[in-house]
Amino acid sequence: MEHAEKACQLFAEGRNCAQSVFTAFCDVTGFDEELALRLSSSFGAGMGRMREVCGTCSAMFMVAGILYGYSSKGDDAEKAEHYKRIQYLAEEFRKQHETIICLDLLKGLNVNKSPIPEKRTEQYYKVRPCIRFVRTAAEILDRYIAENPPETRK
Repeated sequence: MEHAEKACQLFAEGRNCAQSVFTAFCDVTGFDEELALRLSSSFGAGMGRMREVCGTCSAMFMVAGILYGYSSKGDDAEKAEHYKRIQYLAEEFRKQHETIICLDLLKGLNVNKSPIPEKRTEQYYKVRPCIRFVRTAAEILDRYIAENPPETRK
């Protein structure tokens, strides 16, 4: 199953947006699915339902960090290269959805910042555009990885 389909399936099963994208890439990151779900759980609904950066984008950035991120101290060129990569991924998402901010992506819907998640009902899935964002993020990440194969890490 391709990553976008897996991510959409995870979202339809009730995982949050960040969990759906991040966990779909376990085969690439090497993460155990349970750990991936727990690690990404904080980023759903724009980081803990604060409606900030879309969880799908946060998940893209986390996968990119695992595959391409830096760990050296004081290497400004390496840091700049990675930040450039993250900004590129964000811009690719913006090209399709105008923003990476959850609240703006959900404009027109009655959303709040309460920590209590909405029930995943049939009506929820009918009106929520989130599955489109899940698909977009997974597709962008797949395309980026295909065009920029990560180096094998020791």
